[in-house]
Amino acid sequence: MNPSELTKVRADKWLWAARFFRTRSLAKEAIESGKVQINNAKIKVSRELQIGDTLTIRQGHATRLEEKTIIIKQLSENRGNATIAATLYEETEESRVRREFMAQQRKLDNLARPDTRPSKKDRRELQKLKNNF
Repeated sequence: MNPSELTKVRADKWLWAARFFRTRSLAKEAIESGKVQINNAKIKVSRELQIGDTLTIRQGHATRLEEKTIIIKQLSENRGNATIAATLYEETEESRVRREFMAQQRKLDNLARPDTRPSKKDRRELQKLKNNF
């Protein structure tokens, strides 16, 4: 079926086609666990998405959780390359700014760590310092 002829597509198929998830089963698990919402409401896997729907997608691990808010621009049931997948949606400006801010915060957190592990001598001195207080 031609993508221009589609009027509705299942949520798991669209998320897979838009390359948010590697497989449809991963998309299904994310939807069932509440990581994908439409207009801030939990959805089911079989929910049919339409052009103009606003999705909130949470991806990543607890330390690096990314939340994207997107607006569906086109529908597709077929998975294509990344450039085609990027035309299926548009991320909101607020979401993009929030993600960039969080990425910057993660970089700053990594700067607080030392470049190398302490040597045996450094560890003894740290332990001595801790015991004095």
